[in-house]
Amino acid sequence: MCLGVPMQVLELRAESRGLVDLDGTRLEVDLSLVEDPQVGDYVIVHAGFAIERLDRAEADARIRMFEDLAAAQS
Repeated sequence: MCLGVPMQVLELRAESRGLVDLDGTRLEVDLSLVEDPQVGDYVIVHAGFAIERLDRAEADARIRMFEDLAAAQS
């Protein structure tokens, strides 16, 4: 199974790349599939690509879902 993880855009870089973050985990990803990405946006990241933009409420809901799943596995 593959998961798309919600992450926040911290920095825009050259060639449609950007730095994203989730709880201190930072990753450089390809932003070319998201129209007009901006610093502060939340995006779904899958396999090194941002594939969808989320609003803050949806990003928070999905992050909580991942936290609940992790807690259930403990």
